[in-house]
Amino acid sequence: MIRHKPKVVWIQSITCNGNTHSLLSSNYNRFELFLNSFDFFYHPSLTTQNSLEDVFSLKEIDFLLIEGAISSNKEFYSISNNDTLSLLEKLANKSKYIICVGSCASYGGVHAKFEENKQIKGVSDYLISWNLEKIKHPIINLTGCPVHPEWILQTLFSLKQRETIALDENKRPKEIYYGLAHHGCTRNEYFEWKVEAKSFGVKEGCLFYEQGCRAPMTHSNCNRILWNDVNSKTRAGMPCIGCTEFDFPRNNMLETKKNIGIPMDVPLGINKRAYLTLTGVAKTFKIDRLNKKLIE
Repeated sequence: MIRHKPKVVWIQSITCNGNTHSLLSSNYNRFELFLNSFDFFYHPSLTTQNSLEDVFSLKEIDFLLIEGAISSNKEFYSISNNDTLSLLEKLANKSKYIICVGSCASYGGVHAKFEENKQIKGVSDYLISWNLEKIKHPIINLTGCPVHPEWILQTLFSLKQRETIALDENKRPKEIYYGLAHHGCTRNEYFEWKVEAKSFGVKEGCLFYEQGCRAPMTHSNCNRILWNDVNSKTRAGMPCIGCTEFDFPRNNMLETKKNIGIPMDVPLGINKRAYLTLTGVAKTFKIDRLNKKLIE
């Protein structure tokens, strides 16, 4: 257990600031507990008492949180006259734990895919060959666009308490990303009986067959730990766009790619032929209750 008040430094690189906005939507009591339990030393948008120069003068950083993709091109993007790669190297060598907050920091995300500058990458792509003397744990990826605020806080508190956290093959915390967004979805019965949603924004029907929902193959707990404690994309009638996966963003995300009328991608963990058989059987049944409006 880390007994002192750990020092947290949050750096924003090539980012839309979405993960910072997400952090600010944390449950008030949880965020207050975070501020009481950690020394939130620096954030370019949220703290005022310390500057980036003060961060450079630190001998040690307990938790370095990085929001945004990294580039070695100073002309493309710089912070205080540093290219983001040089800035990352300076701070990474002072840090015990490095946490990539969001998909852009984890693997480049939207910026790496759509910007013409091919030097834009995720943090691990640059740090993998570096000798980081102080680091006590492998780099952690918190994928999401944006990442759920609870995932940030849960990871920090877990590391403060246990000093380690189990990671999956993509360096994401297993206790957060072991399940699927599909788990806990209020539309699961529609999914099982292949009752399709008629449009976006409605409460009835599954969004997998027509609207491109990726919940059955996306690792996250969005439907079990709700956003703002009340909602999720699928509850609001918006399909999961798979933002925690490393193939995000994909083209035409709001439509289901099909082959002869059959979804090309099937839920994780099931043989495609078996799934098509189950789908065919389910479609022979008509459940009247599932074809009615929930609210007239």
